[in-house]
Amino acid sequence: MSRSGLIAATGLLPQTGGWVYAKRGRPGIPVTRWLRYIEWGRRFGALRDELPGMSRSRTHAMSTVSVPTAEPLPRVDFASANDPALLLALQREAFRQTKVTTLDDRLADLEKLRRAIKRNAQRIAAVISNDFGNRSRQETLLAEIWPVLVAIRHTKKHLAEWMKPKKVPVAFELRGGRAHILHQPVGIVGIMSPWNYPFQLAIMPLVAALAAGNRILLKPSELTPHTSQFLAEFLGQLFAPNKVATVLGGPEVGSAFARLPFDHLFFTGSTAVGRLVMQAAAENLTPVTLELGGKTPCILAEDAMLAKAAESIVSGKLLNAGQTCIAPDYVLLPQARCEEFIGLLSKKVKAFYPSLKSNPDYTAIINDHHYQRVRRYLDEAKAKGARLIELNPAQEELTAQDRKLAPTLVIEPDEDLALMREEIFAPVLPIKSYTHIEEAVAFVNRRPRPLALYYFGVDQAARDELLRQTVSGGVSVNETLMHILVDDLPFGGIGASGMGAYHGLAGFETFSHRKGVFVQGRFSAARFLRPPFGFVSKAMLKMLISRS
Repeated sequence: MSRSGLIAATGLLPQTGGWVYAKRGRPGIPVTRWLRYIEWGRRFGALRDELPGMSRSRTHAMSTVSVPTAEPLPRVDFASANDPALLLALQREAFRQTKVTTLDDRLADLEKLRRAIKRNAQRIAAVISNDFGNRSRQETLLAEIWPVLVAIRHTKKHLAEWMKPKKVPVAFELRGGRAHILHQPVGIVGIMSPWNYPFQLAIMPLVAALAAGNRILLKPSELTPHTSQFLAEFLGQLFAPNKVATVLGGPEVGSAFARLPFDHLFFTGSTAVGRLVMQAAAENLTPVTLELGGKTPCILAEDAMLAKAAESIVSGKLLNAGQTCIAPDYVLLPQARCEEFIGLLSKKVKAFYPSLKSNPDYTAIINDHHYQRVRRYLDEAKAKGARLIELNPAQEELTAQDRKLAPTLVIEPDEDLALMREEIFAPVLPIKSYTHIEEAVAFVNRRPRPLALYYFGVDQAARDELLRQTVSGGVSVNETLMHILVDDLPFGGIGASGMGAYHGLAGFETFSHRKGVFVQGRFSAARFLRPPFGFVSKAMLKMLISRS
């Protein structure tokens, strides 16, 4: 959004000493006063919770923005404060005034967040399950709560070191001067989080942005409304809205959100929507990090240990019913070992999930739209002659109302099928065979670069050669998913699977400006290279070129 567009949309007017709010004929109110109004409202809401017989229904959303349903409070027009553009301006004014957050401030924010997550872990699992129809509580603790807590612990441990200015050497010709890199917060960060891991993929980038000293606007997915509302309440109780605020709403709100002039925009979602987000951000030249998806291959070499590979692939594929951006999407393996591998997959599914319909650990598909999408993939594959193997250990009838899909293998599917072109995001696993490993490498390289790649094999030289010949966001060898849990590994895609990375130091640097600083000492040889160019200047320049 342009400067004039922001003023027109929000009523924010630039004046000496800061911005003022003057919408619909009201006199101008300094933005700093709006910050105080929101903070007073937040504190008043907390006080009302403690008073018997008093309802908080009208103050509940002081730092919780629900654009379609926001209700104004008496005397203060908080409906205007529920405008994402206004929240952005409020946070920018607060950032301008605060300038720097100390190490102690950042550690306190992270510790406050860590404690709150641990207190609310079971509630988080319950609201996510409510959104999915059924989401395994244990999977939520494993894949949403634990990784975030580990990330906070790792960040707190290393943050002081990350924040230190980093000395860099200077060339011989510049001796007498010193150079270092200074990490500064970029400012206001927008985070657009998806529905498949609605807590982890909202909070993980938020941890990195807070560690880097930024202020954050979060737009969670509308497809998980209970979790999104929880995030708004949860973060609203921990942080003032001039530091962290949550914007709720559908696609139209998301589109407007992406067009705001953030200092950095972080998006997690599909490649198709990622393109639109990048186009919207380009209007303001907003830097973006795109965490997208793609079709993650599993390549089994001739010497792969099939039983271990089957266990890992079933576990990685069926976590969250396949609704994971780095879930195994398809398998490539030697033709001679295909039937043996299918049998091992069947045994592992039965061992992990003896039943499906009423099994609380087998997750449902998020909604009917995605359920029907996957059914169409399977119907198309069957109609075009692919062999489908449904792994339903208890032979239960799974209905559309359950939104549970039995794990299904699709053997030797044609490359033009939708399930071979689109990210599946379901418990459906295509399996294709090859005669020589070079065929598998060529198959992967003909397609957009994936977010992850999994290789199973014993020979180290063969493994290293395959990793050299393929390009992917990340890799796990003889395992699936595990690379995402290593905090010192950057996590991100390449090409159609995304741009930029986070986790650990990579996340801190994503949300920091790395400012290069040169400090000149008492002596500077540069003075000999300034006009007028005499004998000394020419001699020095000749020497510098000859040494280069």
